[in-house]
Amino acid sequence: MIERNVLDPWRPYSFFVEPEVGADGRTVPVATVLLTNRECPYQCVMCDLWRNTLEETAPPGAIPAQIRFALDRLPPAPVLKLYNAGSFFDPRAIPSAEDPVIADLCAGFERVVVECHPALIGAEAGRTSGFQGSRVPGRQDADVPGEVLDAGRQDAGVPGEVLDAGRQDAGVSGKGGTAGLPAGERWIRFAHLLEQRGVRLEVALGLETAHSEVLERLNKRMTLQQFRTAAKRLDEAGCDLRVFLLVRPPWLTEAEGVEWGCRSLDFAFDCGASVCSLCPTRGDTRSMEALSAAGAWSPPELASVEAVQEYGLFLHRGRVFTDLWEIERFTTCPECSPLRIARLRAMNETQTAPPAVVCRCTTRAAPASGA
Repeated sequence: MIERNVLDPWRPYSFFVEPEVGADGRTVPVATVLLTNRECPYQCVMCDLWRNTLEETAPPGAIPAQIRFALDRLPPAPVLKLYNAGSFFDPRAIPSAEDPVIADLCAGFERVVVECHPALIGAEAGRTSGFQGSRVPGRQDADVPGEVLDAGRQDAGVPGEVLDAGRQDAGVSGKGGTAGLPAGERWIRFAHLLEQRGVRLEVALGLETAHSEVLERLNKRMTLQQFRTAAKRLDEAGCDLRVFLLVRPPWLTEAEGVEWGCRSLDFAFDCGASVCSLCPTRGDTRSMEALSAAGAWSPPELASVEAVQEYGLFLHRGRVFTDLWEIERFTTCPECSPLRIARLRAMNETQTAPPAVVCRCTTRAAPASGA
């Protein structure tokens, strides 16, 4: 039984500083605050982040209090990540009236990175068809029974008020000088608030995969074209784009996982991404456990993750990182797995690919040069 963790709404559930290579090639410390807030309503099949969320919106003032708590205990850093296991601009997760206070707390940083669903950035945020509260067609997959996909969390759809609330952000006005901006453009107003404080906004969007059929089955509730639109709007507003990608999502073989990981990198960079973060697909939801039992998913091999990251670095179109959180769980070979993890870490730290790991164990991953 996968259960939600008990959290204090007045404290972030984690915070830390880690090094990251910047656009200029220098490694800088990045302060990361994992905010405690309401569960994301999109409920994608593979996402296990809901375990560290609340069932209700955090009390007024709680989000700024969490940020203060973390920053008071973290060493100085030029970059701040405010990740909330969902969409920063979802007003039921983070009340929009608190944006000016949050922006004040961000003053002094060069860059702030937040995460968001593309629906809240797209051309008609809150109105885009396909994001309303109906189930997405195609979740009843021929190769995986509907009850397998529905075995996890309840996903009756994204409540209309979540998407529509973006048009009701009157709480952010005046102080930020953003009066007159189009309704529903909370993210633009927040970018302006940061800009006035000398801070640049970077938005991390979850593309997950450029495989359109798999994207639909993941219950992501967006199309590739809608992602392109969101990316274009960020670029037009002068915001940077970071993209989250899955390595071997469900319904793909190991070789297909490598191929579509590489294709997804191409797509993300074509959309203007400056950073791509590769996330080896995890199985920590009941839906993923059911898909695994049905033969529709297996964890990616470390060699596959290496191949996708190496391909991305070979492109020289932007930085490519692998999320190494609990990476040891993907260990399969006692001889080469530690070497592969060390190689992934080295690629993160240097943005170059060290010599490949050679091992007696067999792997189905294709070499990066052949992707």
